[in-house]
Amino acid sequence: MNKPITETNIPGFLLRRGKVRELYDLGDQLLVVATDRISVFDQVLPDPIPDKGKCLTGIAAFWFRFTGKYFPNHLISTKVQDFPSEFQQYESVLAGRSMLVKKGTVIPIECVVYGYLTGSAWEEYQKSGEICGVKLPSGMVENEKLPEPIFTPTTKTQAGHDKPITIQEMSNLVGSELTKKIKEFSESLYFTGANKAEEAGIIIADTNFEFALVENEIIVVDEIFTPDSSRFWPRDRYQPGKGLPSFDKQFIRDYLSSLNWDYNSPAPNLPEEVIAKTRGKYLEAFTKLTGESLLD
Repeated sequence: MNKPITETNIPGFLLRRGKVRELYDLGDQLLVVATDRISVFDQVLPDPIPDKGKCLTGIAAFWFRFTGKYFPNHLISTKVQDFPSEFQQYESVLAGRSMLVKKGTVIPIECVVYGYLTGSAWEEYQKSGEICGVKLPSGMVENEKLPEPIFTPTTKTQAGHDKPITIQEMSNLVGSELTKKIKEFSESLYFTGANKAEEAGIIIADTNFEFALVENEIIVVDEIFTPDSSRFWPRDRYQPGKGLPSFDKQFIRDYLSSLNWDYNSPAPNLPEEVIAKTRGKYLEAFTKLTGESLLD
């Protein structure tokens, strides 16, 4: 097992440290580095998951390349030799977990798409029979496939909890035309990714996207269809109305939910068994989706 990378330090370029990723400013480009930190319930946990950053980068790069012909994105290269010369000496840290990307004006909306009635969408349906204003058939059960994918925007914050907003509230924030384009973009991108993932034996139950504008073109940024941005289920074990195993960090959420933790005080340490099983889930998702092994 590789030693986990919890932080990178490249002098003179650091723009921001996120919960998992670190951004380095290269002028008209950015370098995005995925560490092995893991964030659950809006907190970064004290224990990293070895190789998680490489899994996230590899999966995101796979999807950016697969969908890029029809859905423009920010990826330029994942090869360290393509990075500026100042970064070459850090190849042992950056290799496999870094992306050189276009810099754009980030649209301050988290774009969530549900394909299945799960998570907060299930909670909303139980209360109102709707998801983000979309009326659904009565009698649906938890984790049931929705008639059509549903776009549900939320606010995008650097810290704290994102808050659901209506389509109208999104229009008030970014304009009706941009809202319409992003909604259509998100739903089409989800449909494309979900169909491809099913071929690999994975159901993408829900996911979220982030977008930016580059020369007035909408592009996908950050990551897409990874275990951190999506809810993955094994297709061969899918059964609506029951709890489902996953390839994402739901495993850690379930463990933490079993503890007497209030989600606000400092997060508890993870047992080695939980760390190892979580790492295994990320590696399995990587292999299923990309057809490659990170351990080769």
